[in-house]
Amino acid sequence: METKTLVNTTEVDVRFSEVDSLRVVWHGNYLLYFELGREAFGKQYDLEYLQVYEKGFVVPLVKTMVEHKSPLVYGDTAIIETTLMDNPAAKMVFKYRIFCKSTGKLAATGETVQVFVDNDGDLCITMPPFFEEWKKQQGLL
Repeated sequence: METKTLVNTTEVDVRFSEVDSLRVVWHGNYLLYFELGREAFGKQYDLEYLQVYEKGFVVPLVKTMVEHKSPLVYGDTAIIETTLMDNPAAKMVFKYRIFCKSTGKLAATGETVQVFVDNDGDLCITMPPFFEEWKKQQGLL
């Protein structure tokens, strides 16, 4: 059986406020690009942060990882590819690839892990029912 993959691709212009004095994107801003990718993913696949919140949960990051490959500079357009890595646990794992639009070069790769926490601040050990239903709707279950 073939596993379905959910991927979003979005573009963002590198802004002046995101670069250092050498015009190179400051390394910490790649996490911002990952967040922009997750937000675009949520919009495309009907899993936005406010929807999760309205279901009684938040999804804090518990792990971030970035590997820098080739610098982005002021004036570049970054292409952010965000892929949900399906898993049976009560968490969301995303992998990222960021490319420079003009050159096609891979600028960075990375991964984030988010867990579900309920309104009482308790970590969810099992998958929340709404997320299980969402996965069914997406063809992941």
